[in-house]
Amino acid sequence: KSETNMVTGSQKHGIGLALCERLLSQDPEGLQLCLACRNMRRAEAARSALLTSNPTAQIALLQMDTSSISSVISAAQEVRLRYHRLDYLYLNAGIMPNPQFDVKAFFKGLFSSSVITMFATGEGILTQKDGVTADGLQEVFATNLFGHFLLIRELEPVLCHEGRTSQLVWTSSSNAHRSAFNLEDLQHRGGAQPYSSSKYASDLLSLALNTHYNKQGLYSSVICPGFVMTNLTYGILPSFPAFLWTLLMPVFWLIRTFTNTFTLTPYNGAEALFWLFKQKPESLDPYAKYHSLTSGLGHNYTQPRKMDIDLETSESLYEKLLQLESEVRKKLQEKQKEAQNAHVHPAETDSS
Repeated sequence: KSETNMVTGSQKHGIGLALCERLLSQDPEGLQLCLACRNMRRAEAARSALLTSNPTAQIALLQMDTSSISSVISAAQEVRLRYHRLDYLYLNAGIMPNPQFDVKAFFKGLFSSSVITMFATGEGILTQKDGVTADGLQEVFATNLFGHFLLIRELEPVLCHEGRTSQLVWTSSSNAHRSAFNLEDLQHRGGAQPYSSSKYASDLLSLALNTHYNKQGLYSSVICPGFVMTNLTYGILPSFPAFLWTLLMPVFWLIRTFTNTFTLTPYNGAEALFWLFKQKPESLDPYAKYHSLTSGLGHNYTQPRKMDIDLETSESLYEKLLQLESEVRKKLQEKQKEAQNAHVHPAETDSS
């Protein structure tokens, strides 16, 4: 059967692209891929890379910036025109803006018992400076969480079909900490860990989506790719030149023999995404995060681990997101009305 898979944030060198490679290697003919990217030049490069190894693959591109309300709405409109249904939607786009690397905390952690946790989750050593989007939302919240939430709401007609299941898969992180999240400050305006907050919120949202959509055949799951060397990682330490990462690689391989969360390559990091593709969504645990793991000998496997989430908080988050959705839609309509009026009645010039 032909299956349609849409992947957000699938540019070259990342986990999204590695997932596409793996999906195509399994079923190059019966698979329709839609790569949704903010940067079309990078999307073209990703598509070319995939077609090099799979010349007959059906790969469509879609421009979408999850940090922009109007971009998400018009991209979703395009998807509804192109496809009758979506079988899988991989919510993989994400940003971690100019992370500040706390050198003092790093060296302190290096000689403490929490060294492995620190390396595996970035806990305590990473803070970020957040921006604000043109829609007035916090950038990390909008890109990582809210844009995807809006996309799901807009794609209901192609995701919810009687008698067939569709699946949402969120790329979360081991950096999703409850301590970084606050229901009273959803967008994390007042904190220094917007990335962690947005990833914890996506863990909660996945649970709420199961509560509200399972009866319509739509299921949601969460994965953690482990510690992968991608552009996101290289960007973590701007003060660390790339060759230093390369020098650290043997250390990471060594750590891998103690902790299997160091997947290191995008291919390995995509393990849980690929594994979920082969499961029946009804059989999955809505409270579990599916971790991509790689053993010291380089064997890849997936392991579910219970998330630190509860139903009540997930419901509260869902309600707040619905409320925010109606607010941003109202704002957008007002903006469009203003633009139309300006078009119909251009500013009258003084002709005296």
